[in-house]
Amino acid sequence: MRYEQLAELGQQLRVDAVRAADAAGSGHPTSAMSAADIAAVLVANHLRYDFGRPDHPGNDRLVLSKGHASPLLYALYRAVGVVDDEELLTFRRRGSRLEGHPTPRLPWVDVATGSLGQGLPVGVGMALAGERLDRVPYRVWVLAGDSEMAEGSVWEAVEHAAYERLDRLTLIVDVNRLGQRGPTRHGWDLDAYARRLQAFGWHTVETDGHDVRAVDEALSEAEATTGRPTAIIARTRKGRGVAAVEDREGHHGKPLSDASAAIAELGGPRFITVDVAAPPDARVEREKPAGVPGTPRYGIGDSVATRDAFGEALAALGSRRPEVVALDGEVGDSTRTAAFQKAHPGRFFECYIAEQQLVAAAVGLRARGYTPYASTFAAFLTRAHDFVRMAAVSGTAINLVGSHAGVAIGEDGPSQMGLEDLAMFRAVHGSTVLYPCDANQTVSLVSAMAELPGIGYLRTTRGATPVLYGPGEEFPVGGSRVLRSGERDRVTVVAAGVTVHEALRAADLAAAEGIGVRVVDLYSVEPVDVATLLDAAEATGCLMTVEDHHPEGGLGDAVASAFTDGRPVPRLVRLAVRNMPGSATPEEQLHIAGIDAASIAAAVRLLVGESVVR
Repeated sequence: MRYEQLAELGQQLRVDAVRAADAAGSGHPTSAMSAADIAAVLVANHLRYDFGRPDHPGNDRLVLSKGHASPLLYALYRAVGVVDDEELLTFRRRGSRLEGHPTPRLPWVDVATGSLGQGLPVGVGMALAGERLDRVPYRVWVLAGDSEMAEGSVWEAVEHAAYERLDRLTLIVDVNRLGQRGPTRHGWDLDAYARRLQAFGWHTVETDGHDVRAVDEALSEAEATTGRPTAIIARTRKGRGVAAVEDREGHHGKPLSDASAAIAELGGPRFITVDVAAPPDARVEREKPAGVPGTPRYGIGDSVATRDAFGEALAALGSRRPEVVALDGEVGDSTRTAAFQKAHPGRFFECYIAEQQLVAAAVGLRARGYTPYASTFAAFLTRAHDFVRMAAVSGTAINLVGSHAGVAIGEDGPSQMGLEDLAMFRAVHGSTVLYPCDANQTVSLVSAMAELPGIGYLRTTRGATPVLYGPGEEFPVGGSRVLRSGERDRVTVVAAGVTVHEALRAADLAAAEGIGVRVVDLYSVEPVDVATLLDAAEATGCLMTVEDHHPEGGLGDAVASAFTDGRPVPRLVRLAVRNMPGSATPEEQLHIAGIDAASIAAAVRLLVGESVVR
C-alpha cells in the first residue's frame, strides 16, 4: 500500500479497536491504538500469509506478545477479510472466538498470549523450527510492549536468538511509555532498549511508530539484515489519535468513555480491505533415518535408573518418528537426553540454563508441527510454570521430563530436589503426570507421551532401581499395576516411582509377621486409576500413600481425588516428605523422611494394631 493508504488503514484499526472495546464494555483499546500504524504497515506491505490456509508451511508467523492489545489483532483480521464486522463486535462475549486475549480458537493464532514476556521466547522456538528443521524462509514477527521488556524471560530469548543467529526473527517493541499504573522504567528512551539489545548481538532500528514511511523502512531493513535478529524499537503514544486519552495515565484496560466522539475524532469507520502477500511455495521434508533401532529392552532383576531408560527410549522413538525433537537445559548428561543428541543431532536443541526459554521453545516447535520432549531437573521446571500454564491455555501438546526428583537424589540437598513438581503439573489443565518405577515401564510411557493431547510430564529417578516388568509390557495412561495382593490383605500401600520398591520391601517385612499388604504401583498420577483404588479400598478398608514428594498436591491428593463421588471414604494415611532435607545418602534421606521400607512397615503395624512396644 501507498503511505497515504497505510495511514488510513492505521486509523481504521484504531476505530475498530475502540468499537470492539465499547461493544464489550471492557478491553484495552489504548494499547491497541499505539501499535495500529505498525500493524497496518506490517500486514499490508510485509507479512506473507495465506489466511485461507493457516497451516501453509510458508506462512510467516505473527505473535502478538502484548496480548491485551487483542482488539488490534481482531481489527486486523477484519481488514484482511477473515472476521466480519458483526463478529468484531462480539469481542469478549461468551462463546466468541474473539477472547480478551488471543487464543488458538482462531486458526490464525498459533499460541495464546496475554501473560507478558512469552511472545518472544515462543517466537524463538518458531524461528528455530523454520531455520533448523523446516528450512523454509518464513519470518517470525513478534509485536511486544515496552512494559514486558522488564521480564527476565524476554532476555533469555534475546540471548538465545542472538546465539542461534535467527535472522528471520524480528521483534517490534511498541514503546508507548505507559504501563498499567503509570510510566514504564525507561519511558521513551529508545536508546536504553537499543543498547541492551545490541549488547546481546541484535541489530536494532529506532523509529517513529506513527510515521508509516519510517516503519515501512524499518521493516524492510529487518528483512535485509542477515546473521542476527533485528529489533525495531518504535516510539508511539498510547491512545494515539484521541486527545482525551492520548499519552494520558489512568486509561489502561478501559473502554473509552465517549466512544462515539473518539470515533468521530479518528475520522469515522472505514472499510479498507487488505490483500496480504501470498507465502512462497514451500514443503517441509522430515528427516528419514536410514535404520530404525529396536525399542530398548531390560531384563527383570536388572538394576537400571529410569532416567537412563528415558534417554535410550527417546532416542529410539526419534528414530521411529521424525517429528520428535528434544530440548534440554544444559543437563543432558544427567537427564540422559544426550542419547537423543548423539542419535539425532539435528533435532536436538540445547537451551542452556534458561528454563523459561526451554519450555517456550518447546511450545514454538509444537506450533510448527513437531513433538517436543523438554528435559531438566524436576526442581528447575518450577521456574517455567507460567509457560506451562499458558501452553495449556493454547491447547499445546508438549512433553516435559523432570529428573533428579525427590529426596532419593541424596547428597546434593534440597536445592536440587524436585518435591513440588507433581503438584505443579497436576494443577495444569488437561495434564498427564507419569511416574515410572522401572526401566521397561519408562520405555512404554515415553512412547505413550507422543500421543498425549495436552501437557505431559514424566518424572524420572536418578538412582538405579530393580526392573520389575518385562520388556514390551504396556502401561496405559490412567492405569496402575497391582504388584501384591491376597485375600487377607489388611492395608493397601499406593506408591509410585522410587517408593514402589520401598513398598514391596515393606510388604515382605509385614508378610513375615503375618500381615497382608496390597501394593499398587500408581504410575499414572494424573489421571488416576479410580477403579483400582476403589477395589483396593473395598477389599482392605485402608489406603496408605507413600511418595517422595511434599504431601500437598502429590500422590496422596491424587488418590484422595478418587473418593469424591459421595461414597464412604476409606481410611487414608499419607507418608510423604514433611521435613526440610539436608545432605545425606539416598537411603538415609528416605529413612529420615519416613518413606523407606522400615517406615512403611512400621506404619502398617500401627494401622492394623500389630505394633509392639519395646
